[in-house]
Amino acid sequence: MKRRFNITGSCNPERHYMIRLDDRIKKIKEKYVDDGSYFVINKGRQYGKTTTLSALERYLKDEFEVLSLDFQQIGTEDFTDASTFARAFVELLIEAIENGDEVDKRVLLKPLKELLTTDAISLKQLFVQLSHICKISPRPIVLMIDEVDSASNNQVFIDFLAQLRAYYLKRDKAPTFHSVILAGVYDIKNLKLKIRPDAAHQYNSPWNIAANFDIDMSFSTEQIATMLEEYEADHHTGMDIQTIAKEIYAYTSGYPVLVSSICKYIDETLAAQQAWSAKGVSEAVKAILKESTPLFESMVKQLDLYQDLNEMIESILYRGNRIPFEVDVKPINIGKMFGFLKEVNGQVAVANRMFEMKLLSTFITKEALKSESYRDAQDHMNQFFREDGRLDMKRLLEKFVVHFNDVYGGRDMKFIEDYGRKFFLLYLKPVINGTGNYYVEAQTRDARRTDVIVDYLGEQFIIELKIWRGSEYNERGEQQLAAYLDAYHVKKGYMLSFNFNKKKEIGVKEIQVGDRTIVEAVV
Repeated sequence: MKRRFNITGSCNPERHYMIRLDDRIKKIKEKYVDDGSYFVINKGRQYGKTTTLSALERYLKDEFEVLSLDFQQIGTEDFTDASTFARAFVELLIEAIENGDEVDKRVLLKPLKELLTTDAISLKQLFVQLSHICKISPRPIVLMIDEVDSASNNQVFIDFLAQLRAYYLKRDKAPTFHSVILAGVYDIKNLKLKIRPDAAHQYNSPWNIAANFDIDMSFSTEQIATMLEEYEADHHTGMDIQTIAKEIYAYTSGYPVLVSSICKYIDETLAAQQAWSAKGVSEAVKAILKESTPLFESMVKQLDLYQDLNEMIESILYRGNRIPFEVDVKPINIGKMFGFLKEVNGQVAVANRMFEMKLLSTFITKEALKSESYRDAQDHMNQFFREDGRLDMKRLLEKFVVHFNDVYGGRDMKFIEDYGRKFFLLYLKPVINGTGNYYVEAQTRDARRTDVIVDYLGEQFIIELKIWRGSEYNERGEQQLAAYLDAYHVKKGYMLSFNFNKKKEIGVKEIQVGDRTIVEAVV
């Protein structure tokens, strides 16, 4: 069977190119399962949770009786009351046992089937019988429940968790599951947040027994390279595996579905001989960001739902604000839970470059219709391209300087500091839309300086946006930018300075810094 890259459902190494999970699964078993821990694999959407559970089930089955359930199989009506839920839960257990090893089937199925003969099963009755099957099972039982989000709006599930907790606490006296593994997007302590949004109860969870799951589930550059090695062995494209792995990681920070999406697009859509290159990766990213995917749809939905999260991310991307990472602050907690945010050097950061690009595009598109900068760029678009179709960045900066000073030149310093960079990104958007990409470089983003990287028809433009802090600071910025150009192997860079000096010289000029040319625009 021909293998392919997979971005839907669980991955199987016999059918899909995928990161080998052996080391990860071994760590989970040794650190959590062997110790009898109850824990939650809580990660953003399409982060490999189901694939990890499937691999873990296969790894554990020789030593444990693994009962693997999926709460997507339980309908909304099954949460009507405790009795209805208990019956549905028992039916799932029976199905899991019947699909498992022959050795444990007979002894475990009988008490569960007897329970189904009861007219109304209480949660107490359910757990008495669960304790019984844990006692008579020839092997310790590990319970896995995937997609616990399906239960997140139901009080009966909270009560179910409370029973699991109660038996965990008295496990020395009453038999119970050896280990319980839940998987989903929502942190279990936030389940009550969804049911009871009032502040007094929002973090009151019955799941405080859970061990902290700290296994990194993102893909490293080295892991991406091993997957590409398997692909290359089958297809012989001649790709530079290490270079492509680094490029994919630079865009995704190892977010599993984004890694697979880039590889899938290159494999299935781009011409093989040219596809596996830095340009091919850029083309794949551009195409993926245009798509309406479940992951991106979820991101936009959460930003609409949590306005404080939306405002915080805008302030990071547009103004370079540095926000201390404190997980108990609600918007930070929500962003981390959904996989949009992460901690970098104690600060809040967007999880990866592709998310930043998508978020910027979303923010800018929302503002485009009411933006004078966006409309002005649209009106002058034909002036920004040479005869060969290449982007003339110097010309674009010249027109932006004129536009900005006509419309915003009289504004105060605070207004420009907050919105100046946003106006330039709005100006840039219609010019490269559909043909190029751009993103804000996270390593250089702060309140004083932001670097924008533009990819257009294979050509890269490095543009430093900064607030004027005097001639000496400006000269240091020029040296800084010149050095930064070396990393991108380009000879020309661009600098846009927002200057509040009344004697400033507005316009665009070229300066030489060593063998580098810098086009400097001042507004």
